[in-house]
Amino acid sequence: MDSARSDSFMALKILVAGGFGVGKTTLVGSVSEIRPLSTEERLTEAGRPVDRLDGVQHKTTTTVAMDFGRITIHDDLALYLFGTPGQDRFWFLWDELAQGALGAVVLADTRRLADSFAAIDYFEHRGIPFVVGVNCFDGARSYRAEDVARALDLDPGTPVVLCDARERESCKEVLIGLVEHAASSYEAKLRSKTAAP
Repeated sequence: MDSARSDSFMALKILVAGGFGVGKTTLVGSVSEIRPLSTEERLTEAGRPVDRLDGVQHKTTTTVAMDFGRITIHDDLALYLFGTPGQDRFWFLWDELAQGALGAVVLADTRRLADSFAAIDYFEHRGIPFVVGVNCFDGARSYRAEDVARALDLDPGTPVVLCDARERESCKEVLIGLVEHAASSYEAKLRSKTAAP
């Protein structure tokens, strides 16, 4: 890396959050340019009473700490992706993972849309910019982005992007949308601070 590039190079931390089995590990793995770090473990009988498998009966593993990947958006911009665990019992990790994050992608599954509310509430209450990425699963009914935004009761201006977590280009569009949304959110906050008496 030459000195000119190192002076302008920026790495941004992005969270990928959402309910259990929504495709967070898949998204990080499909878009990462490095071999992603994954903390997937097999589901066990001991977890059956606390792990709701409604709609994801085929799932055999779960993230127990985080997923990590990296993607270079431009010569001077890279995103470090941190996939959060989706199960309630691992939520204590979210506060640590969220420190220093530019923003988040809340991945949603329209067949289990209610599973998205906890992640949306988390980022809204902490003032962390986020976009909702609707993972369009095979065989699931398709909805317009506006309909999903209304069903989730999102604040005006919160982007909803339809995507396929298995497809690199589709995931890149979600991440670019998040970076643009976060930049405009932070600019608006700066303007309001400078305008305050």
